[in-house]
Amino acid sequence: MSAAVFRGPRAALQAWFESRGWQAHGFQQEVWEAMTEGQSGLLHATTGAGKTLAVWGGALLRGLAAGAGAAGARTAPPLGVLWLTPMRALAADTLLALQAPLSALAPGWTCGLRTGDTPSAERARQDRRWPTTLVTTPESLCLMLTRARASEELASVHTVIVDEWHELLGSKRGVQVQLALARLRRLNPGLVVWGLSATLGNLEEAMATLTHPAPARLVRGRLDKSLVIDTLLPAEPGRFTWAGHLGASMQAAVVREIEAQPGTTLVFTNVRSQAEAWYQLLLDARPDWAGLVALHHGSLERGVREWVEQGLKDGRLKAVVATSSLDLGVDFLPVERVLQIGSPKGIARLLQRAGRSGHAPGRPSRVTLVPTHTFELVEAAGARRAVAAGRVECRRSPQAPMDVLVQHLVTLALGGGFEADASGPGGQPGAAALLQELRQAWAYRQLTPDAFAWALAFASRGGESLAAYPEHHKLQVVEGRWQVPDAGIARRHRLQVGTIVADAAMKVAWLHGGTLGTVEESFIARLSPGDAFVFAGRVLEFVRSRELTAYVRAAKSPKGRVVVWSGSRMSLSSEMADAALSLVHEAAQGRFDEPELVAAQPMLQAQARLSALPLPGEVLVETWRSREGHHLFLHAFAGRSAHLGLGGLLAWRLGRDRPNTFSIAVNDYGLELLSAEPVVLDALWRGELLEEGTPQALLDDVLASLNASELAQRRFREIARVAGLVFTGFPGAGKGVRQLQASASLFYEVFRQHDAGNRLLTQAQAEVLSQELEVERLRQTLATLRASRLRAVALQAPSPLALPLMVERLRERLSTEKLADRLRRMLDQADQALDAEAAPPVPRRRRRA
Repeated sequence: MSAAVFRGPRAALQAWFESRGWQAHGFQQEVWEAMTEGQSGLLHATTGAGKTLAVWGGALLRGLAAGAGAAGARTAPPLGVLWLTPMRALAADTLLALQAPLSALAPGWTCGLRTGDTPSAERARQDRRWPTTLVTTPESLCLMLTRARASEELASVHTVIVDEWHELLGSKRGVQVQLALARLRRLNPGLVVWGLSATLGNLEEAMATLTHPAPARLVRGRLDKSLVIDTLLPAEPGRFTWAGHLGASMQAAVVREIEAQPGTTLVFTNVRSQAEAWYQLLLDARPDWAGLVALHHGSLERGVREWVEQGLKDGRLKAVVATSSLDLGVDFLPVERVLQIGSPKGIARLLQRAGRSGHAPGRPSRVTLVPTHTFELVEAAGARRAVAAGRVECRRSPQAPMDVLVQHLVTLALGGGFEADASGPGGQPGAAALLQELRQAWAYRQLTPDAFAWALAFASRGGESLAAYPEHHKLQVVEGRWQVPDAGIARRHRLQVGTIVADAAMKVAWLHGGTLGTVEESFIARLSPGDAFVFAGRVLEFVRSRELTAYVRAAKSPKGRVVVWSGSRMSLSSEMADAALSLVHEAAQGRFDEPELVAAQPMLQAQARLSALPLPGEVLVETWRSREGHHLFLHAFAGRSAHLGLGGLLAWRLGRDRPNTFSIAVNDYGLELLSAEPVVLDALWRGELLEEGTPQALLDDVLASLNASELAQRRFREIARVAGLVFTGFPGAGKGVRQLQASASLFYEVFRQHDAGNRLLTQAQAEVLSQELEVERLRQTLATLRASRLRAVALQAPSPLALPLMVERLRERLSTEKLADRLRRMLDQADQALDAEAAPPVPRRRRRA
C-alpha cells in the first residue's frame, strides 16, 4: 500500500496527539511507519513510556488506510484488530485506552472485551457481530477458533497485538498464542503481529518466536526515566537468619514508609499467602486504616479486585498489598512508591514492579526492597547493580509440547475442521497441509511428520492403548475433513480449553450468601469444621463444604492459619544469584561498599569467623557432625531448582559405592546432605562426583537420583488435563482432586506398561528435567564447580549460611513450637562458638619432664 494512502490518517493521528498536549516519541513514529509498511515486530520500552499508543496508532492507520471505519461510515467495519492480554485484570483498562482516540480518528470503529468475566448478554451480542477491535486472552481466542464459522469470522483480522509478551513467552500459554497466530496467518497472509515488552534479555529471539516465519523489526523505546532501587534496612539484621526470619519484624518500618507517602503505596509479595499475611500485619499495626488498605490477588472475587483497581485509579487507597496480579500494564498514576517484600527472585520481575510507580513518561519510578532475612540485603544490593548493568533474564518458548498440539488439533477440528488426505502412515488419513501451517509456529517449526502423525492419531483414536474406548475418538473424517461430530466431546473440550492448570479450586462463600473468591481444594481438605483461616483479608471459620464450595462465617478468633497455595516457591534467577555472589566475594576481601553490605556485615563477619566467605574462583563446602548425623553443606549459589538436582545427584553418586541414607535440603544459595553414616569425600575433592559425562549419562543419573518417576507422574497430571485425557467436570459439579489424580495416574500406568513410546510420557520426563530441575542450569553449575577450588571447612557449630538449610529441612517435620526450641539450641551453640573464637587464647602451662 502506497505511503500516500496513509498520509491523511497519519496527519489526523498526529493532530490528535497535539490536541492532548503530547508530542509523539520517535519510537512511536517508528512503529507507525513499520506497521503501515506491513511489517511485524516487537516494541521493547520501559513501563509507562507509551507502548500502547505506539502499536494502537499503527493498527488504526492500517485499518483507516483500507477505508475501514472512516468518518461518515454507516456501519462498523468487521473484526480487524485482536489485542491479546495475558491477564483479565488488564483487559478493562486496555479497552478504555483503546477507545480514547476513536471518536476523533475512527468514529465508525467499535471496541469490545471477551474474557472469562464477560457477561453472557455481551457474549450474545458479540456472537451476532464482532466489534472492530477485540481485547481478549489467549484462552478466549482459542475458544473463538472452536466456533463453526471461525474461518469466516477471523479472516478479516489484519493486526494482532500481544501485550506483555514476556509474560506469555516462556509458557504453554505462549505456545497457544503461536498456534493461534499460525491459523490467523493462514486465513490472512498479510497479517501484522506486534508484541509489547518492558523486561526481556533476549529480544531478537523473543521477537522471532512471536513473528515467525515473517521478517520483523525490533523497536526500542529509549526514554530517560529515573529509577531508584533502595532497601529498607532492618534495625537489627542479626548474625544468624533464615527464610522469613525478619518478615514480621519489618512491620513497623513498612508502616512508617507508607505513612510518609502522600499518595498510594503498592506493597508487592511473591505469593498469595504472603500477601494475606502482610495485609493483616498492616491492619494490626494501624486498625484505623481499615478501608484505606486493600488486598489484591488472583484468587479474590472479581468484584473485590475491580473495587481495588478503581480505588487505585481514584487515589482513595493508602496502600494495596498485591501479588503478580498487579504486575502488568494497568495504569495507576496515583502510585508513587512500590515496596517489594522479600527477594523479587529476578531482575525482570523487579523492573516490572518498579514500573508500577510513576507509570507515565517522565515520572520517576522507585522500588524499595524489604528483606525477610539478612542475606536478602546482599541480594538487594546485587539486584541494583544488575539493573545498572542491564542484566535481565532471558525467556524462551517451550519446544513442541505435544499436549498443547493435541488440544489445538481438536480446537481446529471444531472450528470448521481441516482437510484430510491419504498421506498419513499405515493407510490412515493425514493432514499434510495442516503440518505446514503448524510449522509456522516457532515452537513447532521443526515438527516432524512422525510427531504430527502421532498427535493426530492420539486425537482421533487415543493412540495405541486407548483405541478401544470411544470417548477418546475425538476426531473423525467427515466429508473429507477432520471434524468433531460428537456434541458431548465438543462441549467438554470447550469447557477446558487452555493450558492454565492448577489444583482444583473451591469457591469460598458466606453461609448466608455472597462469595469471597477461591482457594485450592487441597487446603480446604485439611480443615475441620470450626477451624479458622485467613482469606480475603478476613479471619473466617470453616463450617462445611459441599459441591466444591467451602461455606464460612466470620470467626470469633482474631487469628487463623493463612491459606497456602501450591507452587509457591520460585527459584532465584542466574542473574540475581551471580550478582549476590559477586558481593559475597567483595565482603570476603573486606569491601563493604554498599549500605546493604554494611547492614549485613555482622552476619557476613560471623560467617567468616565460624567458617569462611568464598573468594572468586572458590566454592565453599562445610561439614559438621551433630546428634542428627553427618552434615555436608555446599554453597553453589545456583538457585533452588538446580540445587535440588545437584543434591540428589551427589547423594546418589555418594551412595552408589558405599550404601548410606541421605536427607536433602535446598535453598537458593546452597544445599545440605544429612547422612546417617560418615561420607568419604575424596571423590568430591577429586571432582569425580561432579563429572557431567555425556548429556544422556547426566540425565540418567539425575532421573535415577530423585524418584523421577514420581516427579514425572505429577507433571503428567497437568499434561493429561491439557491434552484432554482428564475432564475436570462441568460447572458446579467438578471432580475432586483425588478423582483427577487417580484418573491421570491410571492413564500414566496404562501408557507406561502398554504404550512406552507415548509422547506424552516423554514430554512429562522432559518437563521435569527442564522446568523442575533446570537441568541446563545444573550442567552449568557442575561446570562451575569443576573449574573452582572447593574450600573445605569443618564446622564447630552451624554457620550463618548452613543454618537456613537446616531450618528448611526441620520445617518439614517439626511443629512451629518444636522448631523454635531447636533453633534456640542451635543459636546458643553458634553464639558460644563465636564467643570462643573471639576470646584470646589461654596460654597452656608447659609440663616439666
